[in-house]
Amino acid sequence: MKMRKLAGLMLASALALSMAGCSAVSIDGEEGSTSASASAEGSGAIGFSVSTLNNPFFVTLSEGAEAKAEEEGVEMIVVDAGDDAAKQTSDIEDLISRNISVLIVNPVDSDAVAPIVQDAVSQGIKVVSVDRVVNGVDVDCAIASDNVEGARMATEYLVSLVGEGAKVAELEGVNGASATIDRGEGFHLVADEQLEVAAKQTANFSRSEGMTVMENILQANPDIKGVFAHNDEMALGAVEAIGSGDIVVVGFDATDDALAAIEAGRMAATVAQKPDLMGATAVETAISLINGETVEKEIPVEVELITQ
Repeated sequence: MKMRKLAGLMLASALALSMAGCSAVSIDGEEGSTSASASAEGSGAIGFSVSTLNNPFFVTLSEGAEAKAEEEGVEMIVVDAGDDAAKQTSDIEDLISRNISVLIVNPVDSDAVAPIVQDAVSQGIKVVSVDRVVNGVDVDCAIASDNVEGARMATEYLVSLVGEGAKVAELEGVNGASATIDRGEGFHLVADEQLEVAAKQTANFSRSEGMTVMENILQANPDIKGVFAHNDEMALGAVEAIGSGDIVVVGFDATDDALAAIEAGRMAATVAQKPDLMGATAVETAISLINGETVEKEIPVEVELITQ
């Protein structure tokens, strides 16, 4: 009798372990079922740490990734850092603890995120950076637009509208973000030679901050002729601050609101990046890594200047 009871307990334990092995995290973070690739380490799930979902560009980026994950039947956990570098580190720590196979990361700060991403790499997790790079970490693949080239094109167009030597302002993105650094570089490649940069200040990629910062800049520099904003949210904030003033505003990202503003003549131009394509490409790359396939170290996504 005791032997039969012992055998029954052992069988129950084996069944419990087998059932536990079938548990996985779905796209919305709830429990579900999945079958991970035999060649991949971890659970077979993808973790996606996005810088913020309070910005239309990154919402579209996330939606593109989620749509591709659902299409391919791959489990993905999306976490929103809320533009907080410390929260992003905590989010990624949680993703690592959940035994993901691939981390897709869209950094808030390209330097601040590096230590935790290096931890993921050290634990055998594959890493794909998207839109922004991770400084100092050898990730498996970096997917991004050519931000330098896009900003250069936008600034050349700005010069064509305001004329050489005109006073302009620069609204900068989040300090430390690679997009901020690269778009600033592209802007200054042209502006330092052909324009007078009368003011530049961070507005953290935020529409409300863009409006406040632009109001302050206009008080100190009422003769500003043009504005280059590192993203459309700040550009739209600048437009609100300017009101009916005759100041040329150029943005970056080609969000729906920016395209509507260009059509209405309130903004002059923006740079299209195709965030949905970036998100989908990131998931496709993650799946290839899970399957043990070789991927390109860098995948560029073309940019395009959008005007009326």
